[in-house]
Amino acid sequence: MPDLRELYQEVILEHSKAPRNYRELATANHRAEGYNPLCGDHFTVYLDLEGDSIRDVSFQGSGCAISKASASLMTQSVKGKTRAEAARLFDQFHKLVTGQSPANGNRAELGKLAVFSGVSEFPVRVKCATLAWHTLHASLEGKQGTVSTE
Repeated sequence: MPDLRELYQEVILEHSKAPRNYRELATANHRAEGYNPLCGDHFTVYLDLEGDSIRDVSFQGSGCAISKASASLMTQSVKGKTRAEAARLFDQFHKLVTGQSPANGNRAELGKLAVFSGVSEFPVRVKCATLAWHTLHASLEGKQGTVSTE
């Protein structure tokens, strides 16, 4: 049986090669761009908000395996959630990837996002894992301009 770290790597690579919700969202009524100048990751996050609910979400762009997989899993995780639920999920995810919470501490709420628990061992990769999330936050807030992780 492969160890958990290998399984997590497989999930990240699979989402990087075949990202979910990778498209321009024609019904988007919110969007934001995110850029990580350190490694060149660049994404646009599209949201279709209905009231306080995320009816649909997608992204486009390019980046390393971690950033693309994070964007893919993020879109799956926040679709159908309210703004507050998405914000709480981002907070939990950020704590996970920065090592502020144990990898198994909130696994039930994080679901598949727990595959990013190893990112905390590589601080330079935290910006890769969180770029799409910061961009999502900007889109939810209706902020103009490009979000940067620097």
